[in-house]
Amino acid sequence: MSQNAVVTGAGSGVGQAIALSLARQGWRVAVVGRRQESLDDTLAKAGELRSLLIPRVCDISDAVQVAALGKAVLQEFVTVDALVNAAGTNVPRRSLEVLSDADYHWMMNTNLNGAYFVVQAFLPQMRARKTGTIINIVSDAAKQASPKAGPAYSMSKFGMVGLTQAINAEERGNGIRACAILPGDIDTPLLDKRPSPPPAEARTRMLQPQDIADCALLAIQLPERAIVEEILVRPR
Repeated sequence: MSQNAVVTGAGSGVGQAIALSLARQGWRVAVVGRRQESLDDTLAKAGELRSLLIPRVCDISDAVQVAALGKAVLQEFVTVDALVNAAGTNVPRRSLEVLSDADYHWMMNTNLNGAYFVVQAFLPQMRARKTGTIINIVSDAAKQASPKAGPAYSMSKFGMVGLTQAINAEERGNGIRACAILPGDIDTPLLDKRPSPPPAEARTRMLQPQDIADCALLAIQLPERAIVEEILVRPR
């Protein structure tokens, strides 16, 4: 029996690495992103596994779009065994001194509210089946705020940890488990949104998307009796 997953932010970076890793394990994966072009890149990288990936364009900050996404995916898959919230964003003008209201709301709606909307779209069928794993890709900015991350990003990531803990507190009796993965610096396109993007040499010393994908697969593939509630991983 095939296993089914939903991965947001699947057009690049960590989300793409997780989606491709699951496909290599034989999973069918709904790959979700805001732009068809980025999802096409993921499909191209899947090669012969392309048939296991179902692209879905969705702005997860929009609750109406997410509700429609949930219906469409469940109509296609019937069941979803794993959900990965990997979508996230930041802005160059991120400090308290220059952060605009529009950018603040954009980050909170995408990073935190979007994760909540997606969880609510797929949690009921997990609850009904008494099984399911939810992975939230967070950040070590959820442990300690810093100027590097900016306030809105840090606030949204602190909130994602709270969402993860709430899922485990309320749903573990229903056979559902959640894991928050808190990476340090990762070499992904999100680095280009920093006020001063790091040079190529610095990026080689950072975590790579596949490192985080391996963490996600660990949490997903453990026996159902085990819950990895949080993974903090940083470059050596």
